[in-house]
Amino acid sequence: MELIDSHCHLKGFKDKGELDAVLERAHTAGVQRFITVGTSPKDWVAYREMSAAYAGKIDYTVGLHPCYVDAEWRDAVSHLSTFFMPPHAPVALGEIGLDYFHLPKDTIEAGECMLHQEAAFRQQLMLADELDCPIIIHSRNAFDDSVRMIDESGVNWARVVFHCFTYGPAEMAQINERGGRGSFTGVVTYKNAPDIREALRVQGIDQLMLETDCPYLTPEPHRGKPNEPAYLADIATRCAEALALSPEALSAHTTANTKAFFNLT
Repeated sequence: MELIDSHCHLKGFKDKGELDAVLERAHTAGVQRFITVGTSPKDWVAYREMSAAYAGKIDYTVGLHPCYVDAEWRDAVSHLSTFFMPPHAPVALGEIGLDYFHLPKDTIEAGECMLHQEAAFRQQLMLADELDCPIIIHSRNAFDDSVRMIDESGVNWARVVFHCFTYGPAEMAQINERGGRGSFTGVVTYKNAPDIREALRVQGIDQLMLETDCPYLTPEPHRGKPNEPAYLADIATRCAEALALSPEALSAHTTANTKAFFNLT
């Protein structure tokens, strides 16, 4: 198999001096390319440097993750456009979106946080529309609002991926009807995730992308260990079983889909 990890977070491995070993294990498992995804100003420059150092192997994105949105979000977002210039431009804007799972417990604070998240999401969608670039969506417990705001933004849904898809088949159908797609993580391997596997089948192979979202969401049979890109092979095998495809056929499709979505050469 030749696979692309379409969404991972590699800074932690780099900071611990483990990146080369992690990439070597991934290569042995058939994972040839990696998109490391930005979440805040704390990792944007590091990922640009990583992409330059591993040209053709590691690509990167920038975006302000909803869990890093606070009252000062405008300052962070104002710097995003400066990254989209050669020679080491990101391949997408993201991950951006809404997260109502990690809100503060205080009702008033939660309401303020939601308002900040929505404002930051709206501003970043406007930027993505101007750049006409791929958009990586983080949406947790916020499906309806996420879809509504994407609709209102006027961005091209064909440039939109709901990463780490953990909603059900009905939500997947709504995204697909608009021209968007979902990508799947190790959650698809979990015994208690039949709805996610059904969502996988609803979408099918034509737009499917795979990701680890490492170091989070370790797939079976590696649960209990930190996740890493090498485990994408296990996610691919489980998805192939769910779609009644050979691992080789699934690998070929998802690699082509990922290259086309992110305009990888």
